[in-house]
Amino acid sequence: MKAVIQRCRHAKVTVDNKIVGEIGEGLVIFLGVAQGDDEDCARRLAEKISKLRIFSDEEGKFNHSLIDVQGQALVISNFTLCGDARKGNRPSFTASAAPELANPLYESFVTLLSQQNITVASGVFGADMTVDVSNSGPVTLILEMT
Repeated sequence: MKAVIQRCRHAKVTVDNKIVGEIGEGLVIFLGVAQGDDEDCARRLAEKISKLRIFSDEEGKFNHSLIDVQGQALVISNFTLCGDARKGNRPSFTASAAPELANPLYESFVTLLSQQNITVASGVFGADMTVDVSNSGPVTLILEMT
């Protein structure tokens, strides 16, 4: 399971010109589910992200987590994170989990993150989405759980 997380001031996701998810200060999480991922990967990633100290304290040091700042999360399914572009010019997505496996794990991740006392909004699995992010910092990290 791969995640690209971006600290934000606010963010929203739109499908067919309708806002389906919106948050204030917190994290935008682009989530890719790969073949072989399971519930344990989702649980460990949700716990890691919720406790990751990437919000500044009074001295400007990264000492606060999403939980500490009572931030929100916007989770976007993104199978292209599992793409492989090492060969040729067209990425291969064979490492991405099939939708019938990926969607339940995506939904599980959203639930597990919300169980960390975080307000979570999400996109629509498999939809063509427009994501607007007002980056803060910018702070962007890539995490992977196997």
